[in-house]
Amino acid sequence: MRRGLFLLILVLMYAIQLSAQISQNEPKGVILSKFTYGAQLPAGTLKERFGTNFIAGGGIDWQWGPKNWVLGVDAQYIFGNQVKEDPLLGLRTKEGYIIGNDREVADIPMRERGFYVGLTAGRVFPINAGQSSRAGWRVNFGIGMLQHKIRIQDDPQRSVVQLTDTYKKGYDRLSNGLALQQYFGYQALSKDRRSNFMAGFEFMQGFTQSRRSFDFATQSKDGKKRIDLLLGIRVGWILPFYADKAEDIYY
Repeated sequence: MRRGLFLLILVLMYAIQLSAQISQNEPKGVILSKFTYGAQLPAGTLKERFGTNFIAGGGIDWQWGPKNWVLGVDAQYIFGNQVKEDPLLGLRTKEGYIIGNDREVADIPMRERGFYVGLTAGRVFPINAGQSSRAGWRVNFGIGMLQHKIRIQDDPQRSVVQLTDTYKKGYDRLSNGLALQQYFGYQALSKDRRSNFMAGFEFMQGFTQSRRSFDFATQSKDGKKRIDLLLGIRVGWILPFYADKAEDIYY
C-alpha cells in the first residue's frame, strides 16, 4: 500500500510539472464529466467466487495541454448475480434448503456487490478525423481500492435467525485492497460538442484479502492473500466543460 501511494504522489507531481510548462497562449483544457457502464469477466482468485458482473459509475477528468494529458478520479459500482461459493452451506438441509423461523423454506438469494475508486492518469492521442483536437485514442493508468463481497438478501416473507444483520458479516466474505487499473479505448469529442462519448477495454488487478475477523462457514479467519482480476468493456457518455479562457468555463 505504501509503495502504491508513493507512485501515486510521483504521478501527481509529474502532472503538476507538465501543467506548469503549458504556454499562456495554449488552450487551458477541458473538464470531462463522464457516466459509464460496462461488463466484466473475473479471473484469478475472483473467478472462484463470482461469475460475470456489470459496472456502473463515472468520474471527472482534467485534460490539458498540447499533448492532451489527462488526470482524474474514477468510481465504479460492481454488481452481479453469479455467486459460485456458498458460504451458507452449513445452514442448508440435505436437500439444499434453508429453513426459516416458522419452519418453512426461506428464499435467500446471493448477489455480488462491490466497488472500485481511484485516481487515473493518462493521455489522448488525437486523430482529427472530424473530431476536436482533444479526441482520439485514450490510454489511462490508475491506482485505487477494489472491494467486493457476497450480498445475502433477506426473504421478504420469513426471517432466518442465523442471517440477521448482526450475523451476515460472518458470511459475506468482504474483501478489499490496493488495485491497479488500465484503460485502452477511444474518446470522441465532436467539434459541435453534441457527440461526446468513450468506449474501450478495461483491466483491473486487485491485491485483496478478507476484512472479516471470522468466517462462520469455515469456522476460522481467512488470511489468504488474493489476486483478483477483472477484464471488461466500458462505454460512457461525456459532458465536457471547456475552459478556453481563464475567466470562462462553458459547454
